[in-house]
Amino acid sequence: MDLDGVTALAFTSRNGVEAFARLSPGRALPVFTVGNATAEAARERGFGQIRSAGGALGDLAALLAAEAPRQGLVLIPGALEPAGDLPALLAGHIRARALPVYEAVETGVAPPRSFDAVLIHSARAARALRGRGPFAGGRAVVLSEAVATALGGDSGLEIRVAAAPDEAALLEALGKPAPRV
Repeated sequence: MDLDGVTALAFTSRNGVEAFARLSPGRALPVFTVGNATAEAARERGFGQIRSAGGALGDLAALLAAEAPRQGLVLIPGALEPAGDLPALLAGHIRARALPVYEAVETGVAPPRSFDAVLIHSARAARALRGRGPFAGGRAVVLSEAVATALGGDSGLEIRVAAAPDEAALLEALGKPAPRV
């Protein structure tokens, strides 16, 4: 993979980090991530200079606009069909280009008609589940308001939104207490 002219990498998911790391041995560029779990995946794959936005796509765009190098290109390795348009959010601030490095595909496995709870991390997953409903009772614990909107109110599920877009808040919304620090 030719990284000539690329001055930073931006990752919107752990999947993007994993796929990019398989395709490129380069680990010297500064990395910006949407959240802490994605930052941890980058650390595990050997990246050294990592800044986490600790939030959602808009938070990552703000971090990049404030701290990414002005010269060169910010490369955004991610899904073939991303959930959001980070390059559009950065237009007028810095040069950025999306690079599809993986494709998210539905498994085709139908969920049961009723269940106690389901954790939903993305709007894409919410839309896929919504297309299989409505469901009889149960709870959907979602990562953000955007995911809740994609699921819709006609799913037959009680929808709980995590207080923050991270795994700890998602589990807390499910009912598991936060870990002691």
